[in-house]
Amino acid sequence: MAKLYFRYGTMNSSKTANALMVAFNYHERGKKALLVKPVTDNREGTDPVISSRIGISMPAVFSTDFAQMTDEQICAYDCIVVDECQFLAPEEIDRFADIADRLNVPVICYGLRTDFQARLFPGSRRLFELADQIEEIKTICWCGRKAIINARIMNGKILTDGPQVLIGGNDSYVALCRKHWRAGDLGPRK
Repeated sequence: MAKLYFRYGTMNSSKTANALMVAFNYHERGKKALLVKPVTDNREGTDPVISSRIGISMPAVFSTDFAQMTDEQICAYDCIVVDECQFLAPEEIDRFADIADRLNVPVICYGLRTDFQARLFPGSRRLFELADQIEEIKTICWCGRKAIINARIMNGKILTDGPQVLIGGNDSYVALCRKHWRAGDLGPRK
């Protein structure tokens, strides 16, 4: 029986690298894994590519194109791997649950739990509600404690207001423990 998985973590916890490794492992065993990403994630421009900070990447399809795929097309794959799932609508998560249940194709979703204000993303909330298996991918704050907050930063300061979605990387976000996020303490910076 296939499952719907949610593997979440803060920024820089290696979620994307893990997603790419899972897809690679399927390919290495002669299986077909389809990588999916939301069109909201435009860091690679208009190309549907999933890239990790450590320099590995693989072609993917945008979630909008995936939405047009038929059951027959989906069943040609042994696994669906979704990156940046927090940006998906709850209805898209419902479809992934349906794919696992009805088509017996495992769906492994990787993404953030919360935004820069420590509020759940809609896609993440739906995954917490529906996923068969939920796993945390951990990383640490500058102090060594477990990081749980994606602090949005600008000019060396933590931002507390703004839109929920602002695509960015190390230049815009830093993973912090709750204590240092609340204190606005970015710690020693390079």
